Amino acid sequence: MITNTELKNKIENLVNGLNFSGEDSNFLCVEVPKEKLRELMTKLRDDKELSFDYLFALTGIDFGNELGVVYHLESVKNRNLIQITVKTEDRENPKIDSIHDIFPAAFFNEIEAHEFFGIIFNNHPDLKNLFLPEDWDKGFPMRKDYTDINMLIR
Repeated sequence: MITNTELKNKIENLVNGLNFSGEDSNFLCVEVPKEKLRELMTKLRDDKELSFDYLFALTGIDFGNELGVVYHLESVKNRNLIQITVKTEDRENPKIDSIHDIFPAAFFNEIEAHEFFGIIFNNHPDLKNLFLPEDWDKGFPMRKDYTDINMLIR
């Protein structure tokens, strides 16, 4: 197992422009600019020392002024955990690159984040509704600014 401080030092050398926190917790937290997400995810997976080979969670998040995605990765080999966060300030047309081709487990989670938060995953081959009706046009139910009209009637 690599310490979070060692992880941070190694990741800093892989990609520039990252912000780190959580060095003293279970997860090293890394915030990555959306333009560098795919580069970081590919390097985390392919680096022989780090070997982050398992995406075990992908969650859409409404941070208030920004929308984003939080990814949790594990290195099965090293037993390390890491959290990657990417954000976009564009709430009207939020776009983040898909990583389904880097981590296939992201495929359905990206669809879910698209459906409930309206995040568009660039190059995802099949963004559709899985839970809501196909013709749903009432907004994105997991956003903080979403209003359920049925709640107003009561």
